Amino acid sequence: MDNFDVIIIGAGPIGLACALEAKKNDLTYVVLEKGTLVNSLYNYPANMTFFSTSERLEIGGVPFVSNNNKPTRNEALEYYRRVAQANNLNIKLFAPVETIERKDTLFEVTTKAYTYRAKNIVIASGFYNIPYLLNVPGEELDKVTHYYKDPHFYAFQNVLVVGANNSAVDAALETFRKGANVTMVIRGSEIGKRVKYWVKPDIENRIKAGEIKAYFNSSIVEIKEKEVIIKTPEGEKIIPNDQVIAMTGYQPDLDFLEKLGIQLSLTENRTPQYDDANNQTNIPGIYLAGVICGGMDTHTLFIENSREHAVKIMQHIAESSH
Repeated sequence: MDNFDVIIIGAGPIGLACALEAKKNDLTYVVLEKGTLVNSLYNYPANMTFFSTSERLEIGGVPFVSNNNKPTRNEALEYYRRVAQANNLNIKLFAPVETIERKDTLFEVTTKAYTYRAKNIVIASGFYNIPYLLNVPGEELDKVTHYYKDPHFYAFQNVLVVGANNSAVDAALETFRKGANVTMVIRGSEIGKRVKYWVKPDIENRIKAGEIKAYFNSSIVEIKEKEVIIKTPEGEKIIPNDQVIAMTGYQPDLDFLEKLGIQLSLTENRTPQYDDANNQTNIPGIYLAGVICGGMDTHTLFIENSREHAVKIMQHIAESSH
């Protein structure tokens, strides 16, 4: 059983930033990741382009050079992999955390294969784990996915895309251009305001031209093997369907925090309690880093404005250990 100054849960960009800062402060550490390196980015659509410029995605002061002003998913995967490799970061992949228990002055963190002990824990687990479900009959069918990867799979099929933000718009446009017959179901009255500015006119023009059918102020009633029933302002409609891409968003595992005793706000956002000065929660020795700090409001924290969490946390741990 290995003992560390800090265990970092999550090997996304912010988890890696925490590991870099731990090394900088001469702290012993291990990063535990339930999937692959930067697992959330890996699960992004294959052709995705970031909204941010490359320098705003940098961690640890390591330059991120991309071919264009807006880096792609593949460039980001390459960058973070090289950062981890060049710094020889201590990362255990495919090691989901099963339990965390306090034992005297240390925390015991157990994975399926091993138990680690540390004085401190940093939770940087992001929010890509749990999709918002449609909660309609048929959602369990194999043709329904909450994670869109590559458009070729959908060529020449009747595809229904649920949602109106970036991931839904990208899925609709890309599958349309691979020959899919695309229909969008959108709960609101318009395409999302956060859609990338260079993409928004494209989707709006495709809808206006009738190349992509969009039902606004609408929702799914039921998904069947070869059709979908949707509720629209004009009443229920039945449309032919082969595949459903439900880009309804994702949420952090706040129940995991609550089980640890971390206090959450009683508001709809369920924001975790932590000290802004050092990101320590109400449980001494447990810190939060990255988007999970925002609770259910996942649109306020990004890589570029939560990189500083790593610096604050590791400085505080280093100062507290002296």
